[in-house]
Amino acid sequence: MSDFPPDNWKTCPQCGRLLPLTDFYGNKSRKDGRSFYCRSCTRARLEADRRKRGVSPAKRAQVNVPDGMKWCPQCGEVKSAADFARTKARASGLHTYCLPCHNQRSAEAKDRLYGGSREYHLRRRYGIGQAEFDELLAEQGGVCAICGAPDPEHVDHDHLFGNVRGILCFNCNGGLGQFKDDRHNLARAIEYLKETAWQRVLIHPGVYRLVSPRRELRRSPSFSRR
Repeated sequence: MSDFPPDNWKTCPQCGRLLPLTDFYGNKSRKDGRSFYCRSCTRARLEADRRKRGVSPAKRAQVNVPDGMKWCPQCGEVKSAADFARTKARASGLHTYCLPCHNQRSAEAKDRLYGGSREYHLRRRYGIGQAEFDELLAEQGGVCAICGAPDPEHVDHDHLFGNVRGILCFNCNGGLGQFKDDRHNLARAIEYLKETAWQRVLIHPGVYRLVSPRRELRRSPSFSRR
């Protein structure tokens, strides 16, 4: 008899059992496309690692959970599936915790790991912290880098490479976004305003005329009433 395992079978180095490949998790990084250990040994090793890191064992529902409902291990309540956020990371398509508990745990994690949601948002989205934000804003004199409005709160970044460019107010940051950072269109918008902006020209005491370089002359309401 051959010492080599038959096709579609594999020996688990943890338990020493010869098992079909279906008893191993998929792993695209390995040559055979399967995990190194069998499913049961993999789960056991993961649980042992969690205990070593101080993670408590997963809680199990002690009550019957009807179809379309889900048990939350945080609050211990059985709730409708609609009370759980959706996720593609789990086979059920739903997060482990209900929305209120999920949000609470998320906020606690941000406070514990980052010191607050603001620091978390800055580092996750832009790769900078509050200290770097404050330093950059101080370099701008504490005002929006475009219009000079005081106390801007929005980080402007290059959408192609992700580099932070400056701190802007809501309107200026939104304006650049609407123009998709296209310098040519921004320049054309400036020229358009120069050519089409209406101006009041005094033609008689108390009488004005609206003038635009590219539009017909229009009299002001006060002129029309005379």
